[in-house]
Amino acid sequence: MKLLQVKGNQIVDEDGASMILRGIGLGGWLSMENWIMGYPAHEQGMRDSVRKVLGEECANFFFDRFTEYFFAESDAEFISSLGLNVVRIPFHYRLLEDDSMPFEIREEGFLQLDRAIELCARHNIYSILDLHSVPGWQNGDWHCDNPTHISLFWQHRTFQDRVVHLWEALAQRYANCKSVAGYNPLNEPAASSGPAVAAFYTRIQKAIRRHDENHILFLDGNRYGIDFTIFGAPGPNVVYSPHDYPAPAYTPDSKYPGYCHLAHITEHEEEDKAYELGLITPNDSPDQYFDRDVIERGFLVRTKYMRETDTPVLVGEFNAIFPGDEESDGMRLRLLADQLEIYKKYNASWIFWGYKDVGLVSPLTVARDSRWVRRIQPIIDKKARLGVDLWGGRLDRIDHILKPIKELFAAEFPHYSPFPWGSDFRIERTIPQILLADALIPEFGELFRGMTEDEIDEMMQSFRLENCVPRESLINLFRKAATD
Repeated sequence: MKLLQVKGNQIVDEDGASMILRGIGLGGWLSMENWIMGYPAHEQGMRDSVRKVLGEECANFFFDRFTEYFFAESDAEFISSLGLNVVRIPFHYRLLEDDSMPFEIREEGFLQLDRAIELCARHNIYSILDLHSVPGWQNGDWHCDNPTHISLFWQHRTFQDRVVHLWEALAQRYANCKSVAGYNPLNEPAASSGPAVAAFYTRIQKAIRRHDENHILFLDGNRYGIDFTIFGAPGPNVVYSPHDYPAPAYTPDSKYPGYCHLAHITEHEEEDKAYELGLITPNDSPDQYFDRDVIERGFLVRTKYMRETDTPVLVGEFNAIFPGDEESDGMRLRLLADQLEIYKKYNASWIFWGYKDVGLVSPLTVARDSRWVRRIQPIIDKKARLGVDLWGGRLDRIDHILKPIKELFAAEFPHYSPFPWGSDFRIERTIPQILLADALIPEFGELFRGMTEDEIDEMMQSFRLENCVPRESLINLFRKAATD
C-alpha cells in the first residue's frame, strides 16, 4: 500500500493520485459504547461489574473473546467487498497505559492495533488510529468512558502529558507503516475554552512530528467535532475532520423531510452558538424544518474552515438511528443517502459510525435470538424504559421525572446555561444517562454470574460476522456510494 499525504485540498498517494477515503468506524470494539454492546452507562463501570461477578481471570476471558470475535479477517474481507477503503480504529488509552502506572506503555496493548492494521492491509484497506478515550475525559459523555458530565482533561496538565507520551509511542511504532492512513489524536474534544483545545492540538502535532513527519493528522473540531473556529492557519499534512449528525438522524418522532423538535436549545448564549455552527436556524419555535438543502447548508457551515483554507474534508463520523418501523427506517435511509450525495458533491471523504451493534444503527446487527442478546435482554428493556442511553433512548418515557426538574430550573435558574447545550441537556445528561444508568451497572454484571468459560465463548461468538444479521438497505447504500 502507498503512503497517503495531503496535497492542497486533496488526499494523494505517493504517486500523486487523488484518493477519496470511504469507510467505517469500528465503534464499540477497543473503546466500548453502551448502545453498541448493550450495557448501561460507561465502559469502566461495566467492566468492573463483570469483573466483580466473574473474577479477574474469567472476566479477562470474557473481554478477550469479545475482542477476538468482534473483528476478524472475515470482517476486513466483508468491508472491502463493499468497496470501502478505510477503517477508523477507535481505541481506549487503557489499551496502552494503566492508570496505576502512568507513562508506562503496555507493549501487549499494541497487539490488537497491529492485528487490525494487518488484517485491513491484507484487503487493501487503510487504517486511521483514533484515540477515542483519554485520561480525564476530553468531553462530558459516555463515549470517552466518562462517568460524569465533567471533562477534567482540560483542567489537569498531567492528563495531557500522558496523551502526548502515548502518541509519541504510537508515532514511533507506526511511522513506517504505509497502510496507516494517519492519526486521529483526539476524538470529539469538548471544552468551554476553545483556545485550550487549539493549544493542545499545537502541542500534540509537534510531539507526533518529532517521530513521524509522514502520516496525515486528522483533527476533530471542538464541541464534539463541529467547531473549527479554534484553528488559525492550517498545519502541514493535516486533514480537518467534522462529525456530521443532523438532528433528524437521532431525534425521536422527527420527519425527514419535515420538522424536528430540538429540545436541547436554550434561549441564551448556547443558542447563539448553535446558530453560528449551523445546527439551527433563527426561528421562534424549537421545531426546525429539515430537508436536503438544510442538510447541505449545515454541512457547508461545518466545513467552512476547510473550504476557506482549501484543505481536504474527512467526515469522521455520521449515522442515523433505525428504530425498527418501516416509515422511520426509510426516512433515516433517505437522510443518509442525501448526506452521501452531498459528500460526493464536495469531494469529501467519509467514515460511517459504526460497524456492529445490538440493532440501532450499524450495517451488521447482533441477532436478536443470539446468546448475547438473549442474555442481556432484561437490561436492554430496562434501559429503553428509563431512557438511559443518549443514543437511541426516549426521554418521553420518564417525562414525569424530568419535567418538574426542568420547570424548577426555568423558574429558579433562568440564566443557567452550562456548556455545551444548556440546562435541559445538562438535566437529561445527569438524571437518566448518569444517575439511572449508573444504578443499572450492577444488574448488568449479575447477568453473567456463574457462567463457565465455554458458555462465555459461545455467547461471545454472537459478535462473529457469520452470526450477525446484515442490514441490507444500509449495506447497499454504502456499496453504491463507494463505487459511484
